[in-house]
Amino acid sequence: MTSGTDNAQVTPMMAQYLSIKEAHPNCLLFYRMGDFYELFFDDAKQAAASLDIALTKRGQHLGEEIPMCGVPVHAAETYLSRLIRKGHRVAVCEQTEDPAEAKKRGSKSVVRREIVRVVTPGTLTEDTLLDARSHNYLAALARTGADGYAIAWCDMSTGQLLCQPVTAAGLASALSRIAPGELVLGQKLVAEDSRFYELFREWQDRLTPLPDSRFDSANAERRLKDAFGVAALDAFGDFDRAELAALGALVEYLDLTQVGKLPRLEPPQRLSVGALMEIDPATRRNLEITRTLTGERTGSLLSAVDRTVTGPGARLLAGRLSAPLTDPIAIGDRHDAVAWFLDRADLRGDLREILKSAPDLERALGRLTIGRGGPRDLVALRTGLAMTAELKSILASDDPALEIARAVEDLGNHDILVERYTRALKEDVPPIARDGGFVASGYAPELDEQVTLREEGRRLIADLEARYRQDTGVDGLKVKYNNVLGWFVEVTAKNMEKIGEPFIHRQTMANAVRYTTVELNELARKISEAGDRAQAIELEIFDDLVEEARQRAREIGLAARALAALDLYAAAADLADARDYRRPLVDASLAFEIEGGRHPVVEAALTAQADGQSFVANDCDLGRDNRLWLVTGPNMAGKSTFLRQNALIAILAQAGLFVPARKAHIGAVDRLFSRVGAADDLARGRSTFMVEMVETATILNQATDRSLVILDEIGRGTATFDGLSIAWACVEHLHEAAKSRALFATHYHELTALAERLPALSPHCMRVKEWEGQVVFLHEVASGAADRSYGIHVAKLAGLPPAVVTRAEEVLQALEKGEQSGAVTRLVDDLPLFRVASRPAEPAAKQGPSAVEKALSEVNPDDLTPREALDTLYRLRGLLPNG
Repeated sequence: MTSGTDNAQVTPMMAQYLSIKEAHPNCLLFYRMGDFYELFFDDAKQAAASLDIALTKRGQHLGEEIPMCGVPVHAAETYLSRLIRKGHRVAVCEQTEDPAEAKKRGSKSVVRREIVRVVTPGTLTEDTLLDARSHNYLAALARTGADGYAIAWCDMSTGQLLCQPVTAAGLASALSRIAPGELVLGQKLVAEDSRFYELFREWQDRLTPLPDSRFDSANAERRLKDAFGVAALDAFGDFDRAELAALGALVEYLDLTQVGKLPRLEPPQRLSVGALMEIDPATRRNLEITRTLTGERTGSLLSAVDRTVTGPGARLLAGRLSAPLTDPIAIGDRHDAVAWFLDRADLRGDLREILKSAPDLERALGRLTIGRGGPRDLVALRTGLAMTAELKSILASDDPALEIARAVEDLGNHDILVERYTRALKEDVPPIARDGGFVASGYAPELDEQVTLREEGRRLIADLEARYRQDTGVDGLKVKYNNVLGWFVEVTAKNMEKIGEPFIHRQTMANAVRYTTVELNELARKISEAGDRAQAIELEIFDDLVEEARQRAREIGLAARALAALDLYAAAADLADARDYRRPLVDASLAFEIEGGRHPVVEAALTAQADGQSFVANDCDLGRDNRLWLVTGPNMAGKSTFLRQNALIAILAQAGLFVPARKAHIGAVDRLFSRVGAADDLARGRSTFMVEMVETATILNQATDRSLVILDEIGRGTATFDGLSIAWACVEHLHEAAKSRALFATHYHELTALAERLPALSPHCMRVKEWEGQVVFLHEVASGAADRSYGIHVAKLAGLPPAVVTRAEEVLQALEKGEQSGAVTRLVDDLPLFRVASRPAEPAAKQGPSAVEKALSEVNPDDLTPREALDTLYRLRGLLPNG
């Protein structure tokens, strides 16, 4: 942006703009001018390019034309959404003074303007900017000392606030689980901690570095006490210095971006180390838990099991799938709640039908408490809280599950607030309070009086218009209103000669002339005063209703969470009923026994198809005596599906849901690791094999005996013997050092020999049936090892040219005979290898044995000396047609 110090060339308005912009150099400045937000200089260029809107010019600054673009205020949210998605931050500058007041200070006075909000990816509250079924987290990372790290995160739209200590090694897993829309952290941490260089580069579009002074733990503790109005934080948990620093920096950042209007925050919840199943970023990506590899929700585990009917319920489900528990007791409580609803189909159906019309109480309350809500948010509270009484009557039971009982208690009693909101608010209300007309008749007599005066004045206007028509004889005379002239009389230009006393000329237009009268002015003043007074009274009522919501925020928040939990448990029961999911047993053992397990996403896709295909279920028992399964078999037989389905079953079970299996007994998994699929990382200069090795190294370094590991085709990205050696060593490490429960899929059949000296290794294979020259993949897992890989058959199914397939079979036969290196040499020397480029000619019909064949039939190789064999070879060569 062009700047300067020559104030003689700077207009008062531009001086104001430059001053505000200087305080927010890293933001696009939405500068309010009437009905538009205007952007100037470089901001205008960036916004015009990002929004694909016209870039214009407005006046001059220091002798140069000023680039400018603008967006209408009424559509600002749409443009904000697009700018935020493209990585911009926006400072919203509003007019905070009536233009009439500014004029009193002088004709050149500028309307006072102030920043009212800084919009960033992690501080969104509007429904139009948010996904109703996903959280939008703002996170803060703090470091104290050499290795004291903690991360705090909140969803500003709902008030949820959490924190967790993390290690340097566990930071990537924590961030992938939380998936914050924005991450704030100290500048030194970004610049000096080289361990996080690659990680921060991945998150660079969402990083917001702040001065390290904002992460001081002592100051942070004071900020937190002020924010929650307490003298000590002991009631919330035992926070270490790093946790306090992260929480304090988060709260201060919210205060800065909301310009002093700190949103409603729930007391911070502390997650202890080991409370959640750790899932590293690669595993989370490979298993497609909440998003597919392409970033889509459709096709993920979440989409396959989500039957919730409310946004808060969907957000709760996504959170639980992202962060499965490790405490068997807490997991069992969740299973009890699902089972309770599963046994009560009618009750479940009634509850889900009611919840379908439930508003998003969490986000409505969040907007109201930050001063960004409207009458429709009040109506949402009225509607949602009115449901609680009906739901409590439906859920009345002499033996509810513990989680259900807690939810019923948290629903609370909101009769007083609902009754007041019902009396105060109309059924159909505008989105913005200043639009007026949302207070119900009879609630405020003073307001009713002003509304009556306003409406009566409008009736009198109509009567006045009729009288003016009669007095002037102009049937087309109209009394109109606009924001510039107020009320005025309008006639067409051809009738202006008929207008005389008492009409006073106001404005001449191309086809019409406008007038006023003393009587009309007096009536207009009364209408305006009544309208202004009515609006002022309505705004006072709105503020009063919002304040009551603020005072009851804790109870409303509890009810909102209870509605979300009930939605989740009922949806999980509905899923179990529809797809025959069963309750798993999760305990503190090291068991992993799955009977008739199925892949939830693949099964859902097959169910949706019209051809009636069903999923082939498989067992998996990773008990102490066979905790490492070596799975062999061809591609397309279902190895990867089998591996993934067992990992997903563990996630579902520990998230508190039922699982797609006849039976499941799982010793709580502390960490889940997956190395499935292949992809390079060109941005980091990593080949597919390098990515594979990095992910494998992470697993082997961190896996424990309580972990579940699934590995697919380790070593395939390098030379055969190198790959086999690496895979061999990995199997031994998993068995001897990590002692993890693991599924290891491979094409290296040689690894099955390890079963002889690794007692906990159990060979298994994917069953294949050969019938009439064709291969049928049965998608079944059986004990034993596969004898071949059927890769050429898969290549044939993929559509390789027949000549290529035929030649591949010839090469395979040669390689399978004896020593490989000699076979390869012979194949290289066999130049007809390149005949695959052309289609072989059809062989001619045989007329009888050739001379060579007759001579060969007379030779007994066992009777020949080396010299005689050589002579025979030359003799046979002479019998060839071209010999």
